[in-house]
Amino acid sequence: MDAIDRRIIAALQNDGRLSNVELADLVGLSPSPCLRRVKLLEERGVIAGYTAVVDRQALGLSLTVFVEITVARHSRQNAAIVEESLASIPGLVACHMVSGDADFLVELVVADLKTYERILTENILTIDAVEQVRSNFALRTVLTARPLTLP
Repeated sequence: MDAIDRRIIAALQNDGRLSNVELADLVGLSPSPCLRRVKLLEERGVIAGYTAVVDRQALGLSLTVFVEITVARHSRQNAAIVEESLASIPGLVACHMVSGDADFLVELVVADLKTYERILTENILTIDAVEQVRSNFALRTVLTARPLTLP
């Protein structure tokens, strides 16, 4: 990746709806080479996709919960079971395997506390390998979905 690729990525992180002509102008290329570079970045998996940033509150999703999950017995098999089970949970927007007191950190975005309680009791606590769950409720979101700082 060179400096032009980095400028392309930075521009698309700020506005994924840029036309190829607009993008080419921003990064100092003509449209054809710019499009070739974007396609190559997509093929290499550097650009993994395009998405819209949606206002959670406007959709009635007013509760963000960070769930710390501890696995009972550490093994690849148990980790795989937990990962597979978590992937199907409605409202799950991010899941990370972490070090520290918990093994997984999950971000859930749901309508309300009752919805979270249902997900907790019907989806999370029914996973055999789960030993402990700790929930942290966001009071206010300060920053979210920021562009990555490129090396």
